[in-house]
Amino acid sequence: MAETLEITTLRPAPGLTADHFVQANADIDAYLKRQPGFLWRRIVETDDGRIIDIVAYDSLPHARAGAAGITGEMADSPVHATIDHDSVDWQLTTALHHVT
Repeated sequence: MAETLEITTLRPAPGLTADHFVQANADIDAYLKRQPGFLWRRIVETDDGRIIDIVAYDSLPHARAGAAGITGEMADSPVHATIDHDSVDWQLTTALHHVT
């Protein structure tokens, strides 16, 4: 099975940290767990303070639907206030190689 990855790179909103972003994601985590095709999620912080949020789905259609809900159904989530929206880079891509 080829995983489809939703990869979002961003910076926290001014005055906030990666920890604020993670804490504000509780409702998003619950939302993702309800989504068809959701496999896993990882959030990491780079040495320069960027956040990389990776969500894996089992297919591109499931990834598109799940991602659409973050700005649709979950538009009122507190996580949106923790993001510097000018810094967001968002993409969907298919994993080429997977080792378990």
